[in-house]
Amino acid sequence: MKTKKNHLLIWALLCLTLLVSSIAIAPQQETAAAPKTDAKLTAIKKRGYMVLGVSADYPPYEFHKTINGEDKVVGFDIDLARQVAKDIGVELRIKELGFDSLLGSLKTGKVDMIVSAMTPTPEREKEVAFSQPYLTVAQKVIVRKGEENKYRSVMAFKGQKVGVQKQTTQEQTAKDELSGAKVVSLEKVTDLILNLQQKKLNAVVVEAPVANAYVQTNKALTLANVKFTNADYGCAVAVAKGAPAYLANVNKTIKTVQKNGQFAKWQKTANTLMFSKQNFWQAYGSYFLKGTGITIVLTILGVFFGSLLGTLLALMKRAKNKLIKGIAVVYIQYFRGTPLLVQVFMIYFGTQVIHLNVSAFVSAALALSLNSGAYVSEVIRSGIQSVAKGQSEAARSLGLSSKQTIRLVVLPQAVKTILPALGNEFISLLKESAIVSVIGVGELMFQTSVVQGSSFKPFLPLVVASLIYFLLTLVLSLALRFFEKKMKTGKADNEVFD
Repeated sequence: MKTKKNHLLIWALLCLTLLVSSIAIAPQQETAAAPKTDAKLTAIKKRGYMVLGVSADYPPYEFHKTINGEDKVVGFDIDLARQVAKDIGVELRIKELGFDSLLGSLKTGKVDMIVSAMTPTPEREKEVAFSQPYLTVAQKVIVRKGEENKYRSVMAFKGQKVGVQKQTTQEQTAKDELSGAKVVSLEKVTDLILNLQQKKLNAVVVEAPVANAYVQTNKALTLANVKFTNADYGCAVAVAKGAPAYLANVNKTIKTVQKNGQFAKWQKTANTLMFSKQNFWQAYGSYFLKGTGITIVLTILGVFFGSLLGTLLALMKRAKNKLIKGIAVVYIQYFRGTPLLVQVFMIYFGTQVIHLNVSAFVSAALALSLNSGAYVSEVIRSGIQSVAKGQSEAARSLGLSSKQTIRLVVLPQAVKTILPALGNEFISLLKESAIVSVIGVGELMFQTSVVQGSSFKPFLPLVVASLIYFLLTLVLSLALRFFEKKMKTGKADNEVFD
């Protein structure tokens, strides 16, 4: 009996000790789990604004809309990000990028946060930190109307081409569950829908809100009654790793707007804006004008600085000094031997790595100039070589130095050969500038993608863009032809030595 009492006393004392310990430790654990600040949050508050990374071509999550004559990025993702910024006490600034550039921009510090219908995956969680889900959505399959009975199960897609957006959970779902399907991954949903309409794809897998929007606005499309095993995914906010206080603020906002019903109201507002009827040209004409202007400016900058750099490289390649000549040869070979897209990414993200916060526009202009310089150098070099050797010899015999010979004799005559090829480079660069849309530069193709997403018309904006490019290149071609005639008329005057 005594032994039993002793045992009970020992157990009571042990439980009391554990209870006291847990009470003492609990506040410390809570403080450690949710610190009041971190370096990221401090930096955001100090600068007074937070940069949101978004691919604004994905209604109803994020898309462009003309409201009271003003272009705005709207959608419930944008509303959520704006509320996070408000709760922190800073302004929200939006940086638009291609979806596959978002994570890279977050990791390199170009943006502070991503809210773009992004789903946490094991691969993404290795790179960035995610908030708690703010929305859970199902995955749907869009097919052409009249073919919905053909696709009643996941097994029905064997040998069929199924489109998905690149680097998304829909891509993984299609690969895992649509047994035997040929999965085609593209960057934009608008491209997928266009391919489906043109019968280049048999089906498209997208999130339910997006699928419903396209089916509602396009009578030629419908939803297939296909059920996935793992069909529901959560959308979350992504932030850089090592910012627990910043992430805690994001989670706090998400919890609040879900609890008070604010997020549901944002969803209704986004749906209303998405389906509001507007005249196509009145709503989107300004986008094409803006994109055309930026395209022209980028091309002019690229050709101007590319010509200066190309001239320098051409002269360096003709130099007798092996080091100078070697530098020129390596530069030219590298920039001609690598894709412009890679160069754009390297400059945009690479400058951030070395702590230079260069804007997307400046990065694009720099990439186009450096790339153009490599090609222009070969144009100028061939133009110089086309001048008869006797011209240089005659100039030297008259006492002109090597530099004077090049500047006063060779280059003026080489212009006749250089100008047509330089004009072709101008036209090529005008078209190649479309590549810089991946880093969010608002040139013509970027604006075309914006219109595609907002209007639910995948094809018409492409037609408009193609006509604008055609007009621009036509004007350039006519201008070059005019200058070529002028050069031919003044041919006799340009001949320095007979």
